[in-house]
Amino acid sequence: MSEYTDHLHEVFQHFGPITIRRMFGGYGIYHDGLMFALVADEALYLKTDRVNVGDFEREGLGPFEYDKGGKVVKMSYYLAPDDVLEDPEQAAIWARRSYEAALRARGKKNLKPLGAEMYK
Repeated sequence: MSEYTDHLHEVFQHFGPITIRRMFGGYGIYHDGLMFALVADEALYLKTDRVNVGDFEREGLGPFEYDKGGKVVKMSYYLAPDDVLEDPEQAAIWARRSYEAALRARGKKNLKPLGAEMYK
């Protein structure tokens, strides 16, 4: 881990316990076993979906992007506002929104499409 990721335990103290796991070139940030944030290049990104992405866009914050074979891929994680790193209460608010987005995403993955057997 790094000093940056170690500090995130303090940042998210009002939100709840987090675990940090190394992944690719960065780290995944988890709460109750669900990834709600990531760290890349010493920057914190929070999970977004159609419900909370507007909060980030209103702040002028952009998505995490990476190059994949000459094509820019945008992920559903947006740069966290600066005050998240400075104010544990704000961190808890933003983390809760991102954790809820992760819960919604997990719920969609657990939905099974209705198959033909329904009509038998």
